[in-house]
Amino acid sequence: MDLPQDGRRRAFIEQVRPVVDCGRSAVKRVLGEELTVEADVIAEGHERIACALLHAPTGSESWITVPMTPLREDVWAATFVPGALGRHRYTVAAWLDAFATWRHKLARRTQRDDIMLALREGATLVRDAAGRARGPAQGALLAFAAALQSDAPLEERRQAALSAALRELMASVPDRSCETVYAPTLEVVVERTLARFGAWYELFPRSTAEPPARHGTLATAARRLSYVAAMGFDVVYLPPIHPIGVAHRKGRNNSLEAQPTDPGSPWAIGGPGGGHRSIHEELGTLEDFLRFRREAERLGIEVAIDIAFQCSPDHPYVTEHPQWFARRPDGSVQYAENPPKKYEDIYPLDFATAEWRDLWNELRDVVLFWVGQGVKVFRVDNPHTKPFELWRWLITNVQSRHPDTIFLSEAFSRPRVMHRLAKLGFSQSYTYFTWRTTKQELTDYFTELARQRDWFRPNLWPNTPDILPEHLQSGGRPAFMARAALAATLGASYGIYGAAFELLENTPREAGSEEYLDSEKYEIKSWDLEQEGSLKDYLRRLNAIRRENASLQSDETLTFRRIDNDQLLCYSKVSRDPKNVVLVVVNLDTQHEQSGFIDVPLDEWSLEATSRYFAHELLSGRRHEWQGPRAFVTLSPAECPACIFRIEERRSSSERDFDYFV
Repeated sequence: MDLPQDGRRRAFIEQVRPVVDCGRSAVKRVLGEELTVEADVIAEGHERIACALLHAPTGSESWITVPMTPLREDVWAATFVPGALGRHRYTVAAWLDAFATWRHKLARRTQRDDIMLALREGATLVRDAAGRARGPAQGALLAFAAALQSDAPLEERRQAALSAALRELMASVPDRSCETVYAPTLEVVVERTLARFGAWYELFPRSTAEPPARHGTLATAARRLSYVAAMGFDVVYLPPIHPIGVAHRKGRNNSLEAQPTDPGSPWAIGGPGGGHRSIHEELGTLEDFLRFRREAERLGIEVAIDIAFQCSPDHPYVTEHPQWFARRPDGSVQYAENPPKKYEDIYPLDFATAEWRDLWNELRDVVLFWVGQGVKVFRVDNPHTKPFELWRWLITNVQSRHPDTIFLSEAFSRPRVMHRLAKLGFSQSYTYFTWRTTKQELTDYFTELARQRDWFRPNLWPNTPDILPEHLQSGGRPAFMARAALAATLGASYGIYGAAFELLENTPREAGSEEYLDSEKYEIKSWDLEQEGSLKDYLRRLNAIRRENASLQSDETLTFRRIDNDQLLCYSKVSRDPKNVVLVVVNLDTQHEQSGFIDVPLDEWSLEATSRYFAHELLSGRRHEWQGPRAFVTLSPAECPACIFRIEERRSSSERDFDYFV
């Protein structure tokens, strides 16, 4: 066995955290968010150790150094805030601190001769440090070195050696010649706040027609944006807006035979009008899209578009790049299928093609084309059916040029597959929230998600055009309200399949199916947005509450609270600066009123056990006065199945604008 590179390096570093897959993937943060790094550091013997956190933007040749402090025995910590979007490196350095070790021993010496000898040793350490120093620090250190060996009284010299001033000077010029640096270097990817916090609204432009027109356009969709903005959504997500193929086009309710007026599925991309860089001719032109995006920006909404790497049989790729598609034994192109399901209107790309490099570059360039049109948010369709390494390369490549781009992974797949996609670089991920309904299921699932917080950002969707879950089919209005409240408060990011959600669309294609009857995927819908019973005002209030309460803008502090009723789910979120405590209770029973006692964590929230405090219910505006560690709540699904309380200290005994509860 070979000798080590330098056997004088005696500090040993392990368990640097946070870390994802031993450093093979990046930790996630948003701009302005702290990254606290911890490390276990030891050395043999009794020498003192010094540690530093090293960080820098990827590509920088020099490190920014942050001193680490002991957190507990053999555990060190430091915090930094990356100053720009993009990727940043970080690691930990540690070394034996000869001066701290010497100082510790000097403080314990009692014999005059021992102290005299130690002061001479200390003077040497200080002079060596002066050689590493520059400016005023160098002169100050030389003065201290001289003082330690001067004719001054011994105790006076000893006190100088133990002074805070000398300790700080020595710490500013440590001897790191034999430092240990943790390897491999770790990475954090820093994205915009929208990657962590946002409300998404899915909108089919073709269903925004104004009577008597039948097919909506990007111009009519632009007029719909004020409606979306009024509800407080941050992102409007458009399913594919490209030309739709005619060959094997699907009809209403996914029938194999399309009528001449059937518009087809937007996910069957490509036709005579072009492919992934073109606009469907009935929606308008690229200039119409740019006008749509500018109107969204004016209203404070970002536009997300769908990236679906698949083709209709009419896509230009089929004739221009036939080698990009797999062939069946009879020579025909292999269409998409998941037996017994067949999707004859879609050709999957063959990523095993010998020309995979050209294919990858083309797909990357499709994304860059839309970035060039001002799109910075992408919802990626079925990424789990494409090569993992394609996504690592594509996302890294795009974000290296445009670090403000955000990618949402639409993959309802096996957990480890979904996790791998997040680690490859997807900013956010769809989740199993859609199917988690009981108190135990929700508690277990979000407890699991909390353990993945450094790299998996959930985006919660109660419904999608593909998924009408059974509880929305049977639970009526209370189910829609409860699921919206859960999505909007359990997660910092959530989304709804637009009008179908706020208008309580709940009819399945057939019993046992999660497909909508008369699905918007296969036909144009005419939505009555003024329909009685719409949830638009409820959604507007939910989104306003999210914006007004910093604790709901992160998933970091989600904590489930005990409540003595299995039909009531109770949880809290807390922000530090400014202090904001939100407590949520949701009735999971869509048919019956439910009541229970909440265990309120008074100490955790710095509330006095003998004092009264306010619970301001934000959906209704009512203010309750509570006292002590238990609070009673009743939720009627017929009225509202959720309560969102902001917990506030009582400021004045004269305040009486509340309902009184103990």
